[in-house]
This record gives sequence, structure tokens and C-alpha cells, in this order.
Amino acid sequence: MPKCKECGKRGVFLKLNPDGLCLDCVTKAYSEEKHAHEKLMEQLAPELRAIVNAQDELDAIKLNIVRAKQEKEKTDEEIHVMMEKYGFIQHDLIVATEQQELETFSLYEPRFDFTKSEEYKLALSRIREKEKDMIKNKTAALCSSEWSVSGNRAKGIKLTNENIKLVLRSFNNECDIAVGSVKFSNFDRCQARIKKSYEILNKTSETIQVAISHDYLNLKLDELALAYEYQQKKQEEKEEAAELRAQQREAVRAAKEMEEARKAAEKEKQHYTQALEKLDAQIMASPENADLSAKRNEIMSRLDDITAKLEDIDYRQANQRAGYVYIISNIGAFGENVYKIGMTRRLDPMERVYELGDASVPFFFDVHAMIFSEDAPTLENALHHAFDDRRVNRVNLRREYFNVTLDEIKEVVRKNHDKTVEFVDYPDAQQYRESLQMRKENRV
Repeated sequence: MPKCKECGKRGVFLKLNPDGLCLDCVTKAYSEEKHAHEKLMEQLAPELRAIVNAQDELDAIKLNIVRAKQEKEKTDEEIHVMMEKYGFIQHDLIVATEQQELETFSLYEPRFDFTKSEEYKLALSRIREKEKDMIKNKTAALCSSEWSVSGNRAKGIKLTNENIKLVLRSFNNECDIAVGSVKFSNFDRCQARIKKSYEILNKTSETIQVAISHDYLNLKLDELALAYEYQQKKQEEKEEAAELRAQQREAVRAAKEMEEARKAAEKEKQHYTQALEKLDAQIMASPENADLSAKRNEIMSRLDDITAKLEDIDYRQANQRAGYVYIISNIGAFGENVYKIGMTRRLDPMERVYELGDASVPFFFDVHAMIFSEDAPTLENALHHAFDDRRVNRVNLRREYFNVTLDEIKEVVRKNHDKTVEFVDYPDAQQYRESLQMRKENRV
């Protein structure tokens, strides 16, 4: 019969757990254990709450750190974007300022009339020497009062000289900046800067009664004008020298080409002359041979062509004004109704056209007319003069581009040239038109 180890209870139907305890004892033991646990938990509750609270605070701190990092990354990204925008705005502002200057600048009226840059350079040196003399002679800036320091006249003179030196140094610095940065688009602004500096310095120096002289101001304004015109003249001379070198190279190429053509023609003539001599000997031996006679006629025709070619070369070498006037266009580069009118003495004038269509322009030139003239410079000048007011570049007259129609060119050619000239009215502009078509089709 089952018996509880704890309470000694017996019974047929008494159920025991694996430890030999009845249900009542098991329940009692559980209750006691639970009570003891609850009591222990009550004793430990403040410490546990502190630990839990500390853990919660730590978790909150970690969360705030994560959020702060996220906010920092977001802010850094926003700052980066703003800096990029600022950079773009700064660039656009600089471009806009330069564009405004270019759009608003007035045409410069030259003050001096020197023919060479060296004359401008010499004039600049003379003006700067005058400025130095005025400073040395104490006429660049003047003091209207005699000052004394603590009753000491010598100290007053020293103070006055230092004040004048300070005012002139400030004015000269402003003038040097203006002179050093002057260009065609900002001349008026640089001139205004010098005048404004003169007015401000004289105004602020009223208390010490020091004033920059008007004569010194005029010297600085003349220096500014000379510096600008000196730059312009140097650029003109540079372009003229480049143009002269180009003309000389063109003349050398033409002379070399003619000499090479002469040698080739003379060699060919000698070849056919020798062939003719042999053929005449054969004909004398067989006078009835029709093939030999036909061959002789062919050789004679070729010799006539060579002779004519040599005569043309002789004429071209003797007559330095003989050459070709060309009318060419490049609608892909310059648009419609813009033509270049130039001349060349080359035996093959197309070589000159090919040179003009090098990598400096996106497309090749199209030839509308190639006019041989015994006086090519005169014909070219007549065309240039007729369209002088239609020049694309109104400043550099060596740029031979004109905004005219082909019909207008034809009319001037007919008036100044006594031979029939064939014109090509519609330019092929093959690469340009193919490029347009590819762009339409979104092809690369």
C-alpha cells in the first residue's frame, strides 16, 4: 500500500510522485517554495529595478547615438549637395559677370597713334618716368597745411611726408591692379576704378589736408590707355607676322610646286621626244605602216599638251599675279550664306582648300567657284571691297569671311572678270548632312 514519505499518509488509491510524495505534500512544498521566491524577489526588487532602469537608459543612449549618426550623415550629405550647388552658382555668377561685361563694354577710342608696339612701350616708359619725377619733386600729392608735432616743425614735415607716401602708395596699388588687368571688355571699368580711387583717397585725406594732384591722375589714366593699346598693338603685330609667314609659306609651296611640275614635264617631254625619234626611224623603214603613223600622232598630241603645260608654268612663274580666286563655304561650321573669298597661286588650287579644311573646322569646305585670273589679287580685292560692310569679322580684315548670298558674289565676279565662270549653287556638305541625319535617328 502506497505511503507518503513526508506525511506518512497511506491508501490504496493514494498517488505518489517520483519522489514518493503525495499531492498534498507536493502542493505544500510548491507553495512554500513560491512564497520563499516571492519574498526573495521582494528583497531584490529595488536592485533589479535599478538594473532594469540602467539598461533602459543605456538602450536609449545607444538609440540616440544611432539617430545622431544618421542625422549627421544626412546633414553631411545635405552640406555636400549645398556646396556643389554653391560651386555651380559661383561659376554661373562669374560667367554671368564676364558675359555682362562683354555685353555692356563700349568701343574703345584710341588716344594714341603709334604704328609699332615698341613706340607704345617707349611711351609707357616715358610716362612712368614722369610719374617718378612728380613723386620725387613732391608734385604727385600735395599738403595744403604746414603741420607741427608738439611744436616741432621737423616732426611735422616728417609726418606730412609719411601721410603723402601712404596716400600715394594706396593710389598706385589701385592703379597697378587696373593697368595689369585691363582688356577690351573692362577698359571703362578699370578707368572708373582709377578715378574712384582718386576721389575716395582725396576725400578721406581731407582731415590731414593731403590731396593727389589732377596732373598725376591724368598720367595714370594715360598709362592705362597706353598699356591697353600696347597690348592691342602687340596682338596686331603677332597676327600680321603670322599672316605674313602664312603668305610666305604659300608662296614657297607654290614656287616649289611649279618647279617640281616643270621638272616632271621636262622629263616627260624628253621621254616622248626620244620615243618620237625612234618612231620616225621606224616609219622611214616602213612608211606604209598605219599603226606607226597613228602612234606618231598620239605622241605628237601628248608633246603638244606637255609644251602647253610648260608654257603655262613659265607664264605663272613670270607673272606673280596669276592665280586662282576661290569661293568656298562650310555651312556645318558657319551656317548659310557665309563664304570665304581668297586666292592661291598653287598649280592645284584644291590643295589650298584641303589645307583650310583641316582639324580647326568640323567639316570640309565646299567649293562654289574656282576662278583663274591673270590678276588674281585685283579680282580678290574687288570682291573684298564690294562686301567690306558684310565682313563677319569687322576688326581683323585678314579674316576673309563674308555674310553674303552667292548671287551677289556672281554679280561682282561678272563685273570684274571677263571670262565665264561656273558656280556650284548648292553645296554638298556631305559629312554635315550625314551628321544631321544620324542625329535625327539618334545614332552615335
